[in-house]
Amino acid sequence: MIATGRGRRGAAVLLAFGVSAAASGCGVGGPSALVETKSQVRAAEEVDEFNGGTSANSRPIADAVKRAVKAGIPAALVRVENGTGPVVSLAKQADWTRPAHRLRAGDQVRVGSNTKTMVAVVVLQLVAEGRIGLDDPVEKWLPGMVPDGGNITVRMLLNHTSGLANNTDDVQVLRSVFGLDERSWTARDLLAAGTGQPPVAAPGEKWFYSNTNYVALGLVLERATGRNLSSLLNDRVIGPLGLTKTYLATDATSRDGDDLAHGYEPDAAHLPAAVPGLPPEFHFAGVERDDHVDVTALDPSWAGAAGGVVSTAKDWSRFLEALMSGKLLPAAQLEQMLTMVPADPANPAAGAYGLGIGQIPTPCGPVYGHSGGIPGYRSDMFTDVTGTRSAVVVVTEQQELGVRALAEAHHALLAEAACGMLGRDVPAEPTR
Repeated sequence: MIATGRGRRGAAVLLAFGVSAAASGCGVGGPSALVETKSQVRAAEEVDEFNGGTSANSRPIADAVKRAVKAGIPAALVRVENGTGPVVSLAKQADWTRPAHRLRAGDQVRVGSNTKTMVAVVVLQLVAEGRIGLDDPVEKWLPGMVPDGGNITVRMLLNHTSGLANNTDDVQVLRSVFGLDERSWTARDLLAAGTGQPPVAAPGEKWFYSNTNYVALGLVLERATGRNLSSLLNDRVIGPLGLTKTYLATDATSRDGDDLAHGYEPDAAHLPAAVPGLPPEFHFAGVERDDHVDVTALDPSWAGAAGGVVSTAKDWSRFLEALMSGKLLPAAQLEQMLTMVPADPANPAAGAYGLGIGQIPTPCGPVYGHSGGIPGYRSDMFTDVTGTRSAVVVVTEQQELGVRALAEAHHALLAEAACGMLGRDVPAEPTR
């Protein structure tokens, strides 16, 4: 995993919206069958909502979804398009989640840090128009707001080499993440929370994943255009692509009412096992259900330009496919977007990061995309370099993915989705 961030006192709080290395290894079994038998189709149909039952890669994906929910993940939504066969679209939820919300494959979810890819697209559109320069110092656009802003460039914000600390490590922001403080955050306040901490490195020195970078970019966009970020996303990406279920959330209310899938986190008794070292005063606010807390109603304003978008698997697939096929950016800017820096030069399995998008190793080869983590939702969204294939995996819990059994089931699901997207079987693990 490229980045998860660290919480207060070193607790590994999975909040920083990192890109995921989609489960190389993953503990997955041998290759999938090339042709589905009737019994395999019946097994797939045990998923709550299922389409694509006759495609060759649907059975292993459906089985991986069922294993994930059986392992303890509250619910999962998956959409896989391999460019040739029918789309595989499915949803599965644990029985205890049904009274609160009946899950459907087309439900909206909070996509967390996948938001960064969309924000980066708008920045690069303005670069193409000559309105923003990638090597512009941040000081030009946000005078006096970012320490050492004369040496931090727009490019460094985009690829997380600015050295700025992560604003979710600020205790007040973290309290809002958990729903312990009911506060609506402005972008300026979020930027101050990040820049108020010591930098983690000199500008350009190393890669460090920080939400502060994208909060700053949201403000740069607003300063360069005189318009708010929501309208820019709507007019430049969401509207032109017809993403009718996608928007930037500024509060906990779903624009489309009951279409938002419910998200969950461990209750106070079970949270320490998921997040070792978390200060005891931290717990998630919300309605308790079956050893979990329903966190759907938590205010996401603290995520902002770094992670505030709500979307669906179908909408996000369309966005990624349009991006990589050249429908959103000129060739020069798409090439800049895909110019990567390693997350960890000593560990190629950690992947690499460009301008708002990652190159992610999987058992079946590299894919492009991002992942997002926000309370109640973990989303991993991939495409290939041509934009003809896509895979979206969403599970409705974030913190408990630190528990081994859930992590292994989630990794296996990511592997099946990524390999299914590429039209391949997950390779068998080598014999030891």
